[in-house]
Amino acid sequence: MGRLKARAREASESNQKNEHRSICLHSFSDLSHVSAATFMYLLKDCYFYGTHKATAKFRILQQQVKRALNNAPQPGPFTYIVQCMYIIPLLGQSHAEGFSHMLISSLRHLKSVESVQKDFIDAKCLAARLVLDILASVVPHEERILVKLLETFDIELKDMAHAFCGSELGDEDLAAAREHLKQHVQYFMKSESYVSAVALMTRFSIQCCDESFLIKLIGSKQYKAAEEWAAFMGKEMIILIIQKYLDVKMLKSANELVKQYDLAEEFPDVNYLYKESSLKKLAEKGCWDVAEVRAKKDTKLMEYLVYILLWKLAIWRRLTSFANDTLLKVMSILWFQKRSCVSLTT
Repeated sequence: MGRLKARAREASESNQKNEHRSICLHSFSDLSHVSAATFMYLLKDCYFYGTHKATAKFRILQQQVKRALNNAPQPGPFTYIVQCMYIIPLLGQSHAEGFSHMLISSLRHLKSVESVQKDFIDAKCLAARLVLDILASVVPHEERILVKLLETFDIELKDMAHAFCGSELGDEDLAAAREHLKQHVQYFMKSESYVSAVALMTRFSIQCCDESFLIKLIGSKQYKAAEEWAAFMGKEMIILIIQKYLDVKMLKSANELVKQYDLAEEFPDVNYLYKESSLKKLAEKGCWDVAEVRAKKDTKLMEYLVYILLWKLAIWRRLTSFANDTLLKVMSILWFQKRSCVSLTT
């Protein structure tokens, strides 16, 4: 009887879980009458009921969300996600960033869909309002999510001004919005949140820094942000960052920037120095065949490769010569010890 009761209880629990799962899937299959709050509650529930590891669960749920956004969320998928972003912090800090990333990245495939373009335009102002609320710490989201919102919704200064000042926009409203955002840039710089500071500066054309900021970015190894800011500031800063890269032997990055911005005239030796560095690394790994193939078309590079080979051979000979001398000394010591032992016994 005890076993029968246990089986019955397990069957009941299984039916409840299956019923709960079917309710969730039914809700995801038609979002026309499902509020953003309900959607987020069901999404969180699905995550906690899942038996896979966290990464696998997020990946599966992201696929479900992508499908669900095609199932008539009202008034449209972009507006719907902005509404969800206001609710996510209520789910708890430990999962807020993961769910936020999941929802925002699920919108990417919809940006080119013609039928949702009106909703995308309407949602930009709501997303701009959300950005202001995040900056004001009214809605607690991580800075990485702030940057993703700016990129995904392609938020412009006019959108921020509309959210900040109202519907009637003039030049003074754009200036007021830029000045407001500038204050947040300065706050991010003081707190060393350089990526967020650069995101705001480059997107909204805020100029409030000099070359010392670039040096700070490189010093803190925020190379991507440094390159974005240098490109925003113009040729003079791009030349400066290339020079800084050369100073710290970041030849690959320097070479890429020289090619990208067509600065071979200003830095004629960078490409050759980068190729030399690449050959040296291949030689150090023992990939001589690959190094030879890369150097074949350039006489100077072939000469450099031969120089590396001769240098390594010279070091090897010195080491082997030292080893042979040491071996002879050890053998002679052992021989004399043996002779001494023999003479003592006799």
